[in-house]
Amino acid sequence: MYPFRPRPARLLLGSVALLAVQAAALLAAASAETPPQPFLSPVFGDNMVLQRDRPDALWGWCEPGREVRVEIAGVTATATAGPDGRWQVQIQPPPAGGPYRVRIDGPRHVELREVLVGDVWLCGGQSNMEFGLARARNGAEEVKAADHPEIRFFKVPPQVSYAAAATVPGRWRICSPAAMGEGGGYSAVAYFFARRMQEELSVPIGLIQDAIGGTPAECWMDPGTLGGLHDFAPALAELARLRRAGGPEYGNYIMHWYDEYDVGLKGGTWADPGLDDSGWKPVRIPGGFAELGVPATPAVCWFRRELTLSDPLPAGPARIFLGVVEKMDTTMINGRWVGASSWVENPRVYTIGPGVLRPGRNVLAVRVFKTRPEGGFESPADTLRLVLGDGTVVPLAGAWKGALSVDARPPHPLPLGYENYPTMPSVLYRGMIAPLAPLAIRGALWYQGEANATRAYQYRTLLPALIADWRRAFRQEDLPFYIVSLPAFQPRRAEPGDDAWAELREAQALTARTVPHTGLAVTVDTGDADNIHPIDKQVVGERLALCALRGTFGRDICSEGPTLASFERLPGALRLHFAHTDGGLVARGGKPAEFAVAGADRKWHWAEARLEGDAVVVSSPQVPAPVAARYAWQANPEATLFNGAGLPAVPFRTDDWPESTEGRVTP
Repeated sequence: MYPFRPRPARLLLGSVALLAVQAAALLAAASAETPPQPFLSPVFGDNMVLQRDRPDALWGWCEPGREVRVEIAGVTATATAGPDGRWQVQIQPPPAGGPYRVRIDGPRHVELREVLVGDVWLCGGQSNMEFGLARARNGAEEVKAADHPEIRFFKVPPQVSYAAAATVPGRWRICSPAAMGEGGGYSAVAYFFARRMQEELSVPIGLIQDAIGGTPAECWMDPGTLGGLHDFAPALAELARLRRAGGPEYGNYIMHWYDEYDVGLKGGTWADPGLDDSGWKPVRIPGGFAELGVPATPAVCWFRRELTLSDPLPAGPARIFLGVVEKMDTTMINGRWVGASSWVENPRVYTIGPGVLRPGRNVLAVRVFKTRPEGGFESPADTLRLVLGDGTVVPLAGAWKGALSVDARPPHPLPLGYENYPTMPSVLYRGMIAPLAPLAIRGALWYQGEANATRAYQYRTLLPALIADWRRAFRQEDLPFYIVSLPAFQPRRAEPGDDAWAELREAQALTARTVPHTGLAVTVDTGDADNIHPIDKQVVGERLALCALRGTFGRDICSEGPTLASFERLPGALRLHFAHTDGGLVARGGKPAEFAVAGADRKWHWAEARLEGDAVVVSSPQVPAPVAARYAWQANPEATLFNGAGLPAVPFRTDDWPESTEGRVTP
């Protein structure tokens, strides 16, 4: 088996989680047998939070027909294990607060200590939900101050499953500086949300962190639902084939494809420093594919080079720079994995772990899957280098050895995807959502969408369907579900036009507007043009809290910014009317910007804008008869329109013209 690995944090949507994903995949491959199920599901444990004001489900497994009794604060409930050994009780919790003890008796006795009763929130999504508190703005100070014993965390570790999993491992932790600072810590967004909610409601808050970086929404959905959407039929068919075949459950296509076709993995690995490569062909890097007979067709080739390093090695971490690589590289030194990526546009920069390099002889091996004629190593030769801990540069361009592993020209099959982290439909729903149900929870927080941006129009269907899936799983048809609208990212465009990220934000806003018991936390005024992981997480968590305080608890507060209500045509202009202008419209910077207008020709031009009460009038000398307007319609807009409560306007368009992502159903 060849494990899939994380890519550098700057290169990968959610690289933080992928070390754990790798561990989960290795564990899944290590045992083909299903272990016996535990007497009590691991989601229940010391320090947990039970949901208040409704019956709580607790469950586990024992011998069929055995009775299990659960008691908390003098209230008891009993259940009998069914033919499959599963037992489940429903028990009314005591008043919010605690701590309480929960006693479970049957074939075994289990006692849970330091249990609180309050509100439990499921926190799902990608890497920006994973993003730890220590990495947020003022992270060290925030971690030091994170002493909130009535906030509890349960982090669901990455767990891919091709069939419904019964349990997830994990344990509840009390929010403390030690807990928030160790390892990857816990979600900054979830923490700031919980801190605000706990301050406002004075009840314990339980947070279940259930997120993996880079994962598209379909990973987190029920396969039955996806089957009805038709777009995922090929992916589901491939998943079913792989499930029948058995073997490791990677959750992605590329690792299965390598296992099936890569000769360099058969009977060992071509990364082995002891491999006899005397029969390999001499090649020049950048390049190498022409010498191996595949200059313009899809292929997997392995390249090896020996490096002699000084004794002792310079202290400090070393890094390897390989530039832009099309389509995917897997880089190893001395037989040990260093990095892998299929994000073509980003230059490969991998930090080399301790003990990988050694004095004297070292063997660098790079596997490259090329799909385009000009693919492979695409950066200038002088950018390929190894930089040692003291800054010494070892050039890597020039003479290497190479071997062809897979000639993938048609009709050879290609993988359905090239990502080396979970992307398959349903594999995280089965592995990380289904095992939690039917836990009683107050609601869900969702920070995701980056991985679906190229299919933003499809997201209009996916996100409502995902919400319905989770509501069915947790048996709460009105489960509150609060969505983070994507922050700013990528360089700001000089001219208006179509934009996939703007279309994804629109799909999120449409969902919040049309699906009951949902809300939208707009963050377009935050973000980082150069980093998909912005550090301003406090504003995100607190805006989610505003949504919950109003939407779930009925607080009379402002929870959303200006929202387009209607528009009217004027001679040479458009008047845009807004709702949720609490305290009046505000133009930050003194003048509203980022508005565009178009005429019947559908060509967009920047507009002049002025405030008129709860409306904005927009016009442009290039558009004498405007018929449509847009605001903040790009990945990284200049957000200028706010309400008196300080909340940003929801990006919008008045037109219904075809979107750039319509028809895109695969990544």
